[in-house]
Parts: sequence; C-alpha cells; structure tokens
Amino acid sequence: MKEYIEIEKSIITTYRNKIYKKFRKALEEFELIKKGDKIAVCISGGKDSMLMAKCFQEFQKHGNIEFDLVFLVMDPGYSKENVAIIENNAKLLNIPIQIFNSNIFSIIEKSIEDSPCFLCAKMRRGVLYGQAEKLGCNKIALGHHYDDAIETLLINIFYGGEIKTMLPKVHSENHRLELIRPMYYIREEDIISWKNSNELNFINCACKFSKEKAEQDSKRLKVKNIINELNKDNKYVAKSIFHSMSNVNLDAILGWSKEKQYYNFLEDYDNKI
Repeated sequence: MKEYIEIEKSIITTYRNKIYKKFRKALEEFELIKKGDKIAVCISGGKDSMLMAKCFQEFQKHGNIEFDLVFLVMDPGYSKENVAIIENNAKLLNIPIQIFNSNIFSIIEKSIEDSPCFLCAKMRRGVLYGQAEKLGCNKIALGHHYDDAIETLLINIFYGGEIKTMLPKVHSENHRLELIRPMYYIREEDIISWKNSNELNFINCACKFSKEKAEQDSKRLKVKNIINELNKDNKYVAKSIFHSMSNVNLDAILGWSKEKQYYNFLEDYDNKI
C-alpha cells in the first residue's frame, strides 16, 4: 500500500482531469458550496465516499471558498472487522472521522420487507440528517457519482414507471438541510482506477443479512449490466443517457409533474396548431 502523501497527491496529479477537475466542476456549476457552509461529509466506508472526503479536503485547501467540514461515519451495525477497515483507511488517508452508532441493521433484520435495501437506505438517510443537524451542519454530502445518476434514471423508468433521476442537490422536506452530490460528474471506472492504483481496500456491501440477495437480485446491478452490454456496441451510451437528463423535450412528452401538479400535453396541444 502506498504512503498517504502519494495517495493524496495522485488526486491532483494523475487523476486531476478525471477526478478532481470534475469534482470542482460539479461544485461550481451546481453551486453546491457557499461561504460559511458547514458540510457533513457522509462516509460509508466505501471507495466513493472516501474519495469524496479527500476531494473535499483538497478543495478546502486550494479553493477560494471558506467552509467547514465534518467527516461523519454512521455505524448501522457493521461487523468489528468492517469498522476496523473504515478506521484504518481514515487514519491512512488522514481523514478525521466521527463515528456514531445506530441500530438500523437490527431493525431491518426484524422487519418483513421485500426490499430491505430500500428501507435501510431511507432509514440511514434520516439518521444522518438528524446527526448532521445536531452538529450544526447545513448540508450533507453523499458520494453518488455519474454512473449512479444514469442507473437511477433507468431504474425509475424500468421499475417505477416515471422519468426521474438523482439531482446534484436537493432540499430536505423534513430537515433544514440541503443534500449535495459533488461526485456527480465522476465516472465509477475512474474511482476504481484511483483505488486500485493506490492499492487501497475499502468495504463494499457491509450488510450482514442481505448481501447475497442484494448482489444477486439488485435492480441497480441489472441496470448496470444492461448499460455495459449496450456499451459494447456504442461506447457513448452512458454519455447519451446522462445528457438526456438535462435535454428533455417537453414538446414530445405525454405528461409531466412539477411541485405535485400534473400537466398533460393536451392542455397545450391546441395552442400549437
């Protein structure tokens, strides 16, 4: 495993264009950070959130905006081995994490749910919001990346029957917080490349009771495989899907909703002919 300084340096040298510049681009283009913000950087222990934490540290050192960071790790019931991996990686990467406990895994384990992953994610989000508020944060940052965004779009189309994607920032309905996703432009393959080139080992799925089901029956995994298969014939498939999220032609849509109000194309049809 490489030394901390080499790993940190690689973000602004070897991976400057593929990772750090895209991180800054999302921050600036979507106005994710403002002066005086206190951001809870939510770390699950996986590759995405750990890299996000390092990018935030770099931006805090070299950017032109003054803001504070809290590196928040929620332990929903991880095994001792996984907690140790998170702590060791944080120490190696010089990330001053704050770990707090919750009993989410035990609650999920006792519930009768066809989609435990969905319920778990919803509960974890709520607990993270609450802890961030206690610490005086006004924003929480999650490590969702480019591929997460396009996969979410297709999951909603295939399984939810609606065109809806993962936005780079969202105001919470139940908390006085804003959720931001500064990894929005970063490809997963580049995150994996950064991890492997620096000989890092992060936790993946740390769920103790549904890991096998999640791996075999995950809607996200199925969609990821579809995209990979299409990519064999057209290497621009992912780029096209991502572009479509900001290129919606309302003149060719049957209906749409905004602020819980539904609109039908017929309402405006007569005015167009």
